[in-house]
Amino acid sequence: MRNFTRLIQNEWLKLTKKRSFWVPVAMLAAISVLVTVMLYKFSTNVAEVDSAAQYLASMLGASGLGQFAAILAVVGTAGIVAQEYSQGTIKFLLIRSRSRGEILASKYIAAAGYTLMMTLVAGVSLYAAGGFAFGFGGTGAQWADALQSGIYGFVYSLVYVTLSFMMGALTRSTGVAIGAGLMGSMFGGIVIFKDFYKYFLFPNADLTIYEKVGPPLPGMSIGFSLTVLGVYMALFLAAGYTGFKRRDVAG
Repeated sequence: MRNFTRLIQNEWLKLTKKRSFWVPVAMLAAISVLVTVMLYKFSTNVAEVDSAAQYLASMLGASGLGQFAAILAVVGTAGIVAQEYSQGTIKFLLIRSRSRGEILASKYIAAAGYTLMMTLVAGVSLYAAGGFAFGFGGTGAQWADALQSGIYGFVYSLVYVTLSFMMGALTRSTGVAIGAGLMGSMFGGIVIFKDFYKYFLFPNADLTIYEKVGPPLPGMSIGFSLTVLGVYMALFLAAGYTGFKRRDVAG
């Protein structure tokens, strides 16, 4: 267990040592401030917002800054597997007494940690900017809504990070991994009004829709969507692990 924890720590250090580590973080913080200023100056819909907590609850989901957080999390983690191949460092990882399952699991946990960090960065930035615009604080109900929105936003981001993670493990290409994650997040807003479509990944990824407009399609619920997402993510990880385990690293 101690060795596995150290493996996770090493993967996290690899992420933080990259020059590009702070770029998505800075971009997300800047976008949060810019969007808040634009909404405060030009939107009439914010007239009903009376606190930063209420603003945070409305903006953390996929229909707000959550989609930007998901995209930047995909960009920040897409190469976590693929770059090991392109840089030739995968051979050194496999020489050590670590199984391929442990290596892949540590990388995924690091990617999930980065995704959580991006959600928190979005939350802190939106709260700070929203506090100056609408006033700090908020009621207990507003904070509960903000927490729920943050959880939904994290789930949304993690779904597409997992998709990107799988593609990186299967193809060894950072570009393909980023492309898969970005395309998935873009297709998320499309709803095909056919009964079979409720079993697809995309209409289930944004859980905030249940709070705003209700189920996207008949027969859907939050429990249904969480189950569908769990199945897809398990399949993504299983496919990524299978490809990673069978991959020949000699060439």
